[in-house]
Amino acid sequence: MYFTDRGIEELLTRRGDEEVSLAWVADQLQAFVDAHPEFEVPVERFATWLARLDDPED
Repeated sequence: MYFTDRGIEELLTRRGDEEVSLAWVADQLQAFVDAHPEFEVPVERFATWLARLDDPED
């Protein structure tokens, strides 16, 4: 199990029944980076990956 798996499992346990918009997720990611600028690159990569999931070229 990766360390991140625990965080993902906690997210599912605590908030798995909620429905949120991608705009809300984007706002939360921006707030996280504002509070933790050292994570700007991984958050940017994650957001880009999510944005391009359906792009056959990526």
